[in-house]
Formats: sequence, C-alpha cells, structure tokens
Amino acid sequence: MDSKSDVVFEDFFPSMVEKLGAEEFMKELCYGFRLLMDADKGVITLESLKKNSAVLGLADMSDDELECMMKEGDLDGNGSLNQTEFCVLMVRLSPDLMRKSRRWLVESVMNE
Repeated sequence: MDSKSDVVFEDFFPSMVEKLGAEEFMKELCYGFRLLMDADKGVITLESLKKNSAVLGLADMSDDELECMMKEGDLDGNGSLNQTEFCVLMVRLSPDLMRKSRRWLVESVMNE
C-alpha cells in the first residue's frame, strides 16, 4: 500500500452467509450496528463511528473516509445511520455478496 489511509477490505460476507445462513448473518449485521451506534440516540453518528470504529478494524480510517462512509449510507439525509441504512450499506460494500444475491434472486424467480 502506498499510504496509511489505504483501506484493505477483505470480503468475508459471502462465506459468512454460506456458513450462518441469511437470517443469522442479518443478526450479526445488527450486532455490528449495536456496537457502532450511539446508545443514547439509537443510531450511528459520525462521533459514535469514530469512537467505536476500532471494534470493526477501521481504526486506521481517516475522518474523511468515515464521513464518506456515513454519507454513502445515509439514505434519508439526516446525518446518521439507522439499523436498516447500516445493513444496506454493509451489503452494498460487499461486491461478492451483491453478485450472489442477484444470482439467488434470478434463481428464485425462475423456480416460481
């Protein structure tokens, strides 16, 4: 890597879904949300993300990178991430999981 701000994201989500099943995987994502959220507000704020990001191995991310992550996931534009926004963001950040989910959807539709 060229700089300290480069982030390496190894995508374990597809193997987690295979091992845990979709329902248990979603429970794990919700657990990750609770680790990052501001307990008083019930959402992930930029401050709670900065404070708790080391839990998910994101301690080396810059403030700008964390702000970009928040903006990308903030679907309703309120400056924070609720549980649904967080789960959607995590799935979107997993290209392999996105490819597999498209395949599962196509297979499901074809089987009906």
